[in-house]
Amino acid sequence: MRILVKNKKAFHNYEVIERFEAGISLIGPEVKSIMNGVCSIAESFVKIKNGEAFIQQMHITRYGKVDGFSVEMEEARERKLLLKKAEIKKLDKNIKEKGFTVIPLALIYSDTRKIKLEIALCRGKNKGDKRQDLKDKDERRELRRVIG
Repeated sequence: MRILVKNKKAFHNYEVIERFEAGISLIGPEVKSIMNGVCSIAESFVKIKNGEAFIQQMHITRYGKVDGFSVEMEEARERKLLLKKAEIKKLDKNIKEKGFTVIPLALIYSDTRKIKLEIALCRGKNKGDKRQDLKDKDERRELRRVIG
């Protein structure tokens, strides 16, 4: 398992409640672009519509020419996520509660040679929580420096 793209700000802005691994419906040139690392999941989120999960605003840069032909591809199109019905129901129920959202954490190239999306059910942090996390991180860093 290899991490292709990470959402670095996710743990700073959100408190992760539960993680899920989802397949993602892609077309050929999108796979090549992701493998080259030219995509962004920082501003994307997951939306549930009609019992199906979709990732919104995931930006994948065009790959270019494939076999000499220009490939038409929407860079920020809606992409379907492949999850079990029970997982979708659980996410949908929690999204409807106040303060919860589903965001992507990472794009992963799995051992089965498939690209997976690690998503998480999250609650947004307020400014005080973010400050406290930074303070705790600085204290841990200082302690590691003193010890070793």
